Amino acid sequence: MNVGNGWKRIFRCSAILVVLALSACKVERPDTVLPDDKMEDILYDYHIARAMGEEIPYNESYKRVLYIDEVFRKHGITEAQFDTSMVWFSRNPTVIADIYERVNKRLKAQRDRYNSLIAIRDNRPKMSPAGDSVDVWVDLPLYQLTGTPFNNKLTFALVADTNYHARDTLKWTARFRYLEGMGTDTIHLPVMALQVEYKTDTVLDVLQRVKRPGTYVLSLSADTLGAIKEVRGFVYYPIQSLPRTLTIDRVSLMRFHATDSLYTEVAVDSVQASSSTVAPKVQKEKTVVKPAIPARHDSDELPRENRPVRLEKRNIKPL
Repeated sequence: MNVGNGWKRIFRCSAILVVLALSACKVERPDTVLPDDKMEDILYDYHIARAMGEEIPYNESYKRVLYIDEVFRKHGITEAQFDTSMVWFSRNPTVIADIYERVNKRLKAQRDRYNSLIAIRDNRPKMSPAGDSVDVWVDLPLYQLTGTPFNNKLTFALVADTNYHARDTLKWTARFRYLEGMGTDTIHLPVMALQVEYKTDTVLDVLQRVKRPGTYVLSLSADTLGAIKEVRGFVYYPIQSLPRTLTIDRVSLMRFHATDSLYTEVAVDSVQASSSTVAPKVQKEKTVVKPAIPARHDSDELPRENRPVRLEKRNIKPL
Protein backbone atom coordinates (compact mmCIF):
# COMPACT_ATOMS: atom_id res chain seq x y z
CA MET A 1 0.00 0.00 0.00
CA ASN A 2 1.26 3.42 -0.92
CA VAL A 3 1.11 5.42 2.33
CA GLY A 4 1.41 8.75 0.50
CA ASN A 5 -1.62 8.03 -1.68
CA GLY A 6 -3.57 6.96 1.42
CA TRP A 7 -2.97 10.29 3.13
CA LYS A 8 -3.94 12.08 -0.05
CA ARG A 9 -7.25 10.20 -0.13
CA ILE A 10 -7.83 11.05 3.54
CA PHE A 11 -7.15 14.75 2.92
CA ARG A 12 -9.45 14.73 -0.11
CA CYS A 13 -12.23 13.07 1.89
CA SER A 14 -11.70 15.52 4.76
CA ALA A 15 -11.90 18.46 2.39
CA ILE A 16 -15.13 17.10 0.90
CA LEU A 17 -16.62 16.64 4.38
CA VAL A 18 -15.69 20.20 5.36
CA VAL A 19 -17.34 21.58 2.22
CA LEU A 20 -20.46 19.52 2.87
CA ALA A 21 -20.56 20.68 6.49
CA LEU A 22 -20.23 24.33 5.52
CA SER A 23 -22.91 23.92 2.88
CA ALA A 24 -25.24 22.41 5.45
CA CYS A 25 -24.67 25.38 7.80
CA LYS A 26 -25.51 27.94 5.11
CA VAL A 27 -29.10 29.18 5.00
CA GLU A 28 -30.81 27.92 1.90
CA ARG A 29 -31.95 30.87 -0.22
CA PRO A 30 -34.53 30.21 -2.94
CA ASP A 31 -34.00 31.79 -6.33
CA THR A 32 -37.27 33.70 -5.86
CA VAL A 33 -35.78 35.75 -3.01
CA LEU A 34 -34.39 39.12 -4.09
CA PRO A 35 -30.64 39.80 -3.54
CA ASP A 36 -29.64 41.80 -0.48
CA ASP A 37 -28.42 44.84 -2.44
CA LYS A 38 -31.59 45.02 -4.49
CA MET A 39 -33.75 44.55 -1.39
CA GLU A 40 -31.90 47.40 0.30
CA ASP A 41 -32.69 49.77 -2.58
CA ILE A 42 -36.32 48.66 -2.65
CA LEU A 43 -36.81 49.09 1.10
CA TYR A 44 -35.18 52.52 0.98
CA ASP A 45 -37.68 53.73 -1.64
CA TYR A 46 -40.51 51.77 -0.02
CA HIS A 47 -40.25 53.59 3.32
CA ILE A 48 -39.96 56.98 1.63
CA ALA A 49 -43.12 56.17 -0.35
CA ARG A 50 -44.94 55.14 2.81
CA ALA A 51 -43.93 58.37 4.55
CA MET A 52 -45.21 60.38 1.60
CA GLY A 53 -48.44 58.43 1.66
CA GLU A 54 -49.00 59.40 5.30
CA GLU A 55 -49.35 63.02 4.17
CA ILE A 56 -52.33 62.20 1.95
CA PRO A 57 -55.73 63.18 3.41
CA TYR A 58 -57.80 60.35 4.86
CA ASN A 59 -60.55 60.70 2.25
CA GLU A 60 -57.91 60.15 -0.46
CA SER A 61 -56.06 57.34 1.29
CA TYR A 62 -56.61 55.06 -1.71
CA LYS A 63 -53.83 57.02 -3.43
CA ARG A 64 -51.25 55.71 -0.96
CA VAL A 65 -51.04 52.42 -2.83
CA LEU A 66 -49.98 54.33 -5.95
CA TYR A 67 -46.74 55.39 -4.24
CA ILE A 68 -45.95 51.76 -3.37
CA ASP A 69 -46.83 50.56 -6.87
CA GLU A 70 -44.42 53.14 -8.28
CA VAL A 71 -41.61 51.68 -6.13
CA PHE A 72 -42.28 48.18 -7.55
CA ARG A 73 -42.42 49.57 -11.09
CA LYS A 74 -39.14 51.48 -10.61
CA HIS A 75 -37.30 48.32 -9.52
CA GLY A 76 -38.96 46.03 -12.03
CA ILE A 77 -40.62 43.67 -9.56
CA THR A 78 -44.15 42.71 -8.57
CA GLU A 79 -45.83 42.96 -5.19
CA ALA A 80 -45.88 39.15 -5.05
CA GLN A 81 -42.07 39.02 -5.47
CA PHE A 82 -41.65 41.60 -2.72
CA ASP A 83 -43.96 39.73 -0.34
CA THR A 84 -42.25 36.40 -1.03
CA SER A 85 -38.84 37.89 -0.32
CA MET A 86 -40.06 39.55 2.89
CA VAL A 87 -41.40 36.21 4.14
CA TRP A 88 -37.96 34.65 3.69
CA PHE A 89 -36.18 37.64 5.26
CA SER A 90 -38.54 37.56 8.25
CA ARG A 91 -37.40 33.99 8.90
CA ASN A 92 -33.77 35.09 8.72
CA PRO A 93 -33.62 38.08 11.08
CA THR A 94 -29.83 38.45 10.95
CA VAL A 95 -29.91 39.09 7.21
CA ILE A 96 -32.80 41.57 7.31
CA ALA A 97 -31.25 43.35 10.32
CA ASP A 98 -28.07 44.01 8.32
CA ILE A 99 -30.12 45.32 5.40
CA TYR A 100 -32.18 47.63 7.62
CA GLU A 101 -29.07 48.97 9.29
CA ARG A 102 -27.84 50.16 5.88
CA VAL A 103 -31.30 51.48 4.97
CA ASN A 104 -31.48 53.49 8.21
CA LYS A 105 -28.07 55.04 7.56
CA ARG A 106 -29.16 56.09 4.07
CA LEU A 107 -32.44 57.55 5.33
CA LYS A 108 -30.69 59.52 8.06
CA ALA A 109 -28.08 60.81 5.62
CA GLN A 110 -30.83 61.92 3.23
CA ARG A 111 -32.71 63.62 6.05
CA ASP A 112 -29.56 65.48 7.12
CA ARG A 113 -29.01 66.66 3.53
CA TYR A 114 -32.57 67.97 3.33
CA ASN A 115 -32.26 69.69 6.70
CA SER A 116 -29.05 71.33 5.53
CA LEU A 117 -30.70 72.60 2.33
CA ILE A 118 -33.70 73.88 4.27
CA ALA A 119 -31.38 75.68 6.68
CA ILE A 120 -29.62 77.37 3.75
CA ARG A 121 -32.95 78.31 2.16
CA ASP A 122 -34.29 79.78 5.41
CA ASN A 123 -30.96 81.42 6.25
CA ARG A 124 -30.68 79.48 9.48
CA PRO A 125 -27.40 79.52 11.41
CA LYS A 126 -25.24 76.44 11.01
CA MET A 127 -24.36 76.48 14.72
CA SER A 128 -26.64 77.09 17.66
CA PRO A 129 -25.80 80.04 19.93
CA ALA A 130 -23.27 79.41 22.66
CA GLY A 131 -24.09 80.08 26.28
CA ASP A 132 -25.46 78.57 29.47
CA SER A 133 -29.06 79.72 28.89
CA VAL A 134 -29.96 80.41 25.26
CA ASP A 135 -32.95 80.17 22.95
CA VAL A 136 -32.06 77.71 20.14
CA TRP A 137 -35.40 78.01 18.33
CA VAL A 138 -34.75 78.75 14.63
CA ASP A 139 -38.20 78.34 13.08
CA LEU A 140 -41.04 80.84 12.83
CA PRO A 141 -42.27 82.64 15.95
CA LEU A 142 -45.95 82.26 15.01
CA TYR A 143 -48.05 79.53 13.38
CA GLN A 144 -51.70 79.11 12.42
CA LEU A 145 -53.15 75.61 12.07
CA THR A 146 -56.62 74.86 10.76
CA GLY A 147 -56.74 71.11 11.34
CA THR A 148 -57.22 70.41 7.64
CA PRO A 149 -54.81 68.08 5.81
CA PHE A 150 -51.44 69.71 5.05
CA ASN A 151 -52.13 72.32 7.72
CA ASN A 152 -52.57 70.28 10.87
CA LYS A 153 -49.09 69.99 12.34
CA LEU A 154 -45.98 71.88 13.39
CA THR A 155 -42.78 69.84 13.41
CA PHE A 156 -39.11 70.54 13.99
CA ALA A 157 -35.85 68.60 14.27
CA LEU A 158 -32.56 70.14 15.44
CA VAL A 159 -29.30 68.22 15.17
CA ALA A 160 -27.13 68.90 18.21
CA ASP A 161 -23.81 70.62 17.62
CA THR A 162 -20.78 71.25 19.81
CA ASN A 163 -22.64 73.93 21.78
CA TYR A 164 -24.87 71.22 23.26
CA HIS A 165 -23.48 69.59 26.40
CA ALA A 166 -24.22 66.40 28.27
CA ARG A 167 -26.94 66.91 30.93
CA ASP A 168 -28.44 69.90 29.09
CA THR A 169 -32.07 70.73 29.83
CA LEU A 170 -34.32 71.52 26.85
CA LYS A 171 -37.49 73.55 27.54
CA TRP A 172 -40.03 74.11 24.74
CA THR A 173 -42.59 76.84 25.37
CA ALA A 174 -45.58 77.87 23.24
CA ARG A 175 -48.82 79.79 23.70
CA PHE A 176 -52.05 78.41 22.21
CA ARG A 177 -55.07 80.54 21.27
CA TYR A 178 -58.12 80.25 19.01
CA LEU A 179 -58.82 83.10 16.60
CA GLU A 180 -62.57 82.53 16.66
CA GLY A 181 -62.61 82.86 20.43
CA MET A 182 -64.51 79.61 20.89
CA GLY A 183 -63.66 77.03 23.51
CA THR A 184 -61.61 73.89 22.94
CA ASP A 185 -63.09 70.89 21.15
CA THR A 186 -62.61 68.40 23.98
CA ILE A 187 -62.92 65.43 21.63
CA HIS A 188 -60.17 66.54 19.24
CA LEU A 189 -57.57 68.15 21.49
CA PRO A 190 -54.27 69.44 20.10
CA VAL A 191 -51.19 67.51 21.21
CA MET A 192 -47.73 68.93 21.94
CA ALA A 193 -44.69 66.64 22.23
CA LEU A 194 -40.95 67.03 22.79
CA GLN A 195 -38.32 64.35 22.19
CA VAL A 196 -34.56 64.23 22.85
CA GLU A 197 -32.42 61.53 21.26
CA TYR A 198 -28.99 60.80 22.76
CA LYS A 199 -25.92 59.40 21.04
CA THR A 200 -26.50 56.17 22.95
CA ASP A 201 -29.69 55.82 20.82
CA THR A 202 -31.81 56.30 23.93
CA VAL A 203 -34.81 58.57 23.55
CA LEU A 204 -36.66 60.61 26.16
CA ASP A 205 -40.02 62.13 25.31
CA VAL A 206 -42.84 64.00 26.95
CA LEU A 207 -46.35 64.67 25.64
CA GLN A 208 -49.08 67.11 26.67
CA ARG A 209 -52.67 67.56 25.49
CA VAL A 210 -53.69 71.19 25.08
CA LYS A 211 -56.94 71.24 27.01
CA ARG A 212 -57.50 74.98 27.04
CA PRO A 213 -55.89 78.15 25.65
CA GLY A 214 -52.75 79.24 27.44
CA THR A 215 -49.01 78.75 27.68
CA TYR A 216 -47.59 75.24 27.79
CA VAL A 217 -44.05 74.16 28.69
CA LEU A 218 -42.39 70.82 27.98
CA SER A 219 -39.00 70.12 29.54
CA LEU A 220 -36.53 67.22 29.28
CA SER A 221 -33.12 66.49 30.79
CA ALA A 222 -31.01 63.51 31.84
CA ASP A 223 -27.93 63.13 34.04
CA THR A 224 -26.57 59.80 32.82
CA LEU A 225 -27.42 59.46 29.11
CA GLY A 226 -24.46 61.43 27.77
CA ALA A 227 -24.31 63.68 24.73
CA ILE A 228 -27.43 64.82 22.89
CA LYS A 229 -27.80 63.76 19.27
CA GLU A 230 -31.04 65.44 18.17
CA VAL A 231 -33.98 67.41 19.54
CA ARG A 232 -37.40 66.93 17.93
CA GLY A 233 -40.93 68.06 18.59
CA PHE A 234 -44.37 68.52 17.11
CA VAL A 235 -47.82 69.97 17.62
CA TYR A 236 -50.66 67.99 16.05
CA TYR A 237 -54.03 69.68 15.58
CA PRO A 238 -56.79 67.22 14.58
CA ILE A 239 -59.64 68.29 12.38
CA GLN A 240 -62.30 69.95 14.53
CA SER A 241 -66.06 69.39 14.71
CA LEU A 242 -66.46 73.13 14.04
CA PRO A 243 -63.92 75.03 11.91
CA ARG A 244 -61.54 77.04 14.06
CA THR A 245 -57.99 78.31 13.67
CA LEU A 246 -55.37 77.48 16.28
CA THR A 247 -52.71 80.15 16.73
CA ILE A 248 -49.36 79.17 18.22
CA ASP A 249 -47.05 82.02 19.19
CA ARG A 250 -44.38 83.03 21.70
CA VAL A 251 -42.50 79.90 20.71
CA SER A 252 -39.10 79.30 22.26
CA LEU A 253 -36.76 76.38 22.84
CA MET A 254 -34.45 77.18 25.73
CA ARG A 255 -31.28 75.18 26.29
CA PHE A 256 -29.81 75.25 29.80
CA HIS A 257 -26.38 73.87 30.66
CA ALA A 258 -26.26 72.05 33.99
CA THR A 259 -25.06 74.40 36.72
CA ASP A 260 -24.33 71.69 39.28
CA SER A 261 -21.80 68.90 38.73
CA LEU A 262 -21.29 65.20 39.24
CA TYR A 263 -17.92 65.66 40.92
CA THR A 264 -15.17 63.63 42.62
CA GLU A 265 -14.40 64.41 46.25
CA VAL A 266 -10.75 63.80 47.24
CA ALA A 267 -9.69 62.55 50.68
CA VAL A 268 -6.03 62.73 51.69
CA ASP A 269 -4.57 59.75 53.58
CA SER A 270 -1.08 59.45 55.06
CA VAL A 271 0.78 56.27 54.18
CA GLN A 272 3.99 55.34 56.03
CA ALA A 273 6.36 53.27 53.89
CA SER A 274 8.68 52.17 56.75
CA SER A 275 9.63 53.04 60.30
CA SER A 276 12.28 55.47 59.10
CA THR A 277 10.76 56.80 55.86
CA VAL A 278 7.43 58.56 55.45
CA ALA A 279 5.95 58.48 51.98
CA PRO A 280 4.29 61.55 50.51
CA LYS A 281 0.54 61.89 50.99
CA VAL A 282 -1.52 59.92 48.50
CA GLN A 283 -4.88 61.08 47.22
CA LYS A 284 -7.56 58.44 47.46
CA GLU A 285 -10.55 59.20 45.27
CA LYS A 286 -14.07 58.71 46.53
CA THR A 287 -16.78 59.24 43.97
CA VAL A 288 -19.66 61.24 45.39
CA VAL A 289 -22.65 61.88 43.19
CA LYS A 290 -24.93 64.73 44.08
CA PRO A 291 -28.51 64.70 42.81
CA ALA A 292 -28.97 67.01 39.85
CA ILE A 293 -30.89 70.23 40.37
CA PRO A 294 -33.19 70.80 37.39
CA ALA A 295 -32.61 74.08 35.65
CA ARG A 296 -35.61 76.43 35.77
CA HIS A 297 -38.55 74.13 35.25
CA ASP A 298 -41.28 76.71 34.90
CA SER A 299 -43.92 74.05 34.27
CA ASP A 300 -44.50 73.89 38.06
CA GLU A 301 -45.93 77.38 37.82
CA LEU A 302 -48.56 76.34 35.27
CA PRO A 303 -52.11 75.27 36.11
CA ARG A 304 -52.26 71.55 36.92
CA GLU A 305 -54.07 70.69 33.68
CA ASN A 306 -51.31 72.42 31.66
CA ARG A 307 -48.46 70.42 33.22
CA PRO A 308 -46.82 67.81 30.98
CA VAL A 309 -46.71 64.12 31.66
CA ARG A 310 -43.23 62.59 31.63
CA LEU A 311 -42.98 59.40 29.57
CA GLU A 312 -40.62 56.50 30.12
CA LYS A 313 -37.28 56.47 28.38
CA ARG A 314 -36.98 53.89 25.61
CA ASN A 315 -34.51 52.63 23.05
CA ILE A 316 -34.91 53.06 19.32
CA LYS A 317 -35.85 49.92 17.49
CA PRO A 318 -35.07 49.21 13.83
CA LEU A 319 -37.77 50.00 11.29
